[in-house]
Amino acid sequence: MPRPSTPLLSPEIIGTAALALSKAGQPFGVNAIARSLGVRPSSLYNHVDGMDEIVELMRGSLVEDYRVESAGEAWDDHLIALLRAQRQMYADHPQLVPLLVGKTITHPAVIAAYDELATVLVDGGFAEDQVLPVIAVIDAFAIGFGLDLASPDDVWRPEQDTRTLGRILDGAERGAARSNRTFELGLALLVESLRSHLDG
Repeated sequence: MPRPSTPLLSPEIIGTAALALSKAGQPFGVNAIARSLGVRPSSLYNHVDGMDEIVELMRGSLVEDYRVESAGEAWDDHLIALLRAQRQMYADHPQLVPLLVGKTITHPAVIAAYDELATVLVDGGFAEDQVLPVIAVIDAFAIGFGLDLASPDDVWRPEQDTRTLGRILDGAERGAARSNRTFELGLALLVESLRSHLDG
């Protein structure tokens, strides 16, 4: 019997299948992935070591799907485009955040993306000893605002009298409109702060 021209399984196929299950809000453990691919769970272990590797494959697939490559623009313009994409990435996959932040990054595509960001920052004038702290701030910002975009329409619903919050909430924006306005405010503050830090 001839071999199929397209492999039934590969690390990339497994990672993509896991990501599709996650995005659909379904379990994405080894058994669920195997079912979605129509194979036995034991077959996956011929290609991956376990869930840690699958999570890293998912991370790689995510970064490739939402990648923002530098086109030689100014560091702040690149950063704004990057944060918009990363915010959407985390909003589309909020259930992955605890898994992603709990594992050391090793996927080559993800390392390459971070290397590009580090290069953009250094070329933009940031000292090398500032780059990792700035990247950590960028990551925290993107994760936080991604989770904010994925949050319920009503983030706050006081069930008791409040001094100020209840009055502010009355008639306030909700859902994506609130999240988008908040993100734009935060983005402007972050970029302006980094510009000031660089100039200082």
